[in-house]
Order: sequence, then structure tokens, then C-alpha cells
Amino acid sequence: MNEYTTSFGNSAAEALPAQRAQFIRKTYMLLAAAILAFVVLEAFLFMSGAAYAILSVLTLGGSMGWLVVLGAFMGISYLANMWASSNTSTMTQYLGLGVFIVAEAVIFVPMIALAAVYSDASVIPKAGIVTLGLFLGITATVFITKADFSWLGPIVAIGGFAALGFIVASILFGFSLGSVFAFIMVAFAGTAILYNTSQVLHQYNTNQHVAAALTLFAGIAMLFWYILSIFSSRD
Repeated sequence: MNEYTTSFGNSAAEALPAQRAQFIRKTYMLLAAAILAFVVLEAFLFMSGAAYAILSVLTLGGSMGWLVVLGAFMGISYLANMWASSNTSTMTQYLGLGVFIVAEAVIFVPMIALAAVYSDASVIPKAGIVTLGLFLGITATVFITKADFSWLGPIVAIGGFAALGFIVASILFGFSLGSVFAFIMVAFAGTAILYNTSQVLHQYNTNQHVAAALTLFAGIAMLFWYILSIFSSRD
């Protein structure tokens, strides 16, 4: 997991009330903009037909192709997060967030296509509403209790590695992870959002609103992925 320092500003927890309020406002406004950009970009990909070209490329190499895609996505995510956390250039920070949004939009193409073609397309907005509802509930828990959930860090880290292991194994050996795994991952994504929201309030400094928004957006994207998977399941 990332450890965010306070090298170029006070942490939100230690900042003056006005600075803390401004940081939170910037973070969540940028998060809302990132979600909107993701929705618009996803709609554009499907309306323009580019999504089907992406889908054909993503599925071209079979299981090994998916491993390459997964590795590329992880690499891009790491780079985007590094840029968003940069203290050298605001433009670099926003570039990191933008790159991550594009990467998420591309990786979501197969899931959106599956939901639209093989299930009722209405599950997409339904999954989105459930995702935002859960996110708001988790966020409210952190803000109301003001508790520091840093102790969840090792759990999130171990859970992330375990989930990645199952995903890679399913790609290599061709077995379905099923709905049970999706429900477990929804719980894991919620835990990660709880931890990351706490980190935003207690560890990030007041100039890291771009990195904070990216971290929260990543958690929402993972939560949406598995909720949509459950809604689209025909098990």
C-alpha cells in the first residue's frame, strides 16, 4: 500500500479547519468529475463503435492475452498513481488521474458489453446506483465517526494479493470465480474504500487532492465492477 508523506503540506488531520475543508471539497469535486468523465468516455466508446474494436483486441490472445492486459493495467495504474502523487507539477498530477480514468474505461469494456448484450442493460445504472449508495454510506461512516482505520492496511494488502492470485489462477486454468467470489470482492472493495477514505483524512496532505481523488475513484471502480458482475450473473 502507498504511504503518503506530508513533504509539501500539512496532513488534512493536522491542517487548519479552513484548509481541511478546502482539501475535502477539492477531493470530492474532483472525484465527482472523474466519475462523470468515466461515464462519458464509456458511453463514447460504445456509441462510436470503438468499444467493439477494443473488445476484439482484449480477447484476441485468449487467457494469455488477458494476463498481458492485467499486467498492463497494473503497470499503468502504478504509473498513474505515481504521477498523481507527484509534488513537482500540478499538470503531471492531473495527467495521472486522466490516464487512470482512460485505463479504467478500457478495462471495463468487456464487463459493460457482457451486461448490455447477455443481460438486461438496465443492470448497468442499477449497479451504478448501488455502488454510489454503498460508497456514500462508507464515506459517511468515516466522516461521522472520525475514526482512523489505518489498522485495516495489512488486511487490505493481504486481501489484494489473495484476490490477484485467484484472478490470475482463473485466467491460467480457465475456471470461473463465480458469484461467491464477486460477493467477497464487494466486501473487500468496501473495506478498501473505508481504509482509503480514512487515509485521505488522516494521512494525505492538503495539496494531494488529485492523488486522493484517484485512490477513491479506484475503489469505486472496483466496487462497481463486482456489483455489476453480480447483477449480470446468470448462475
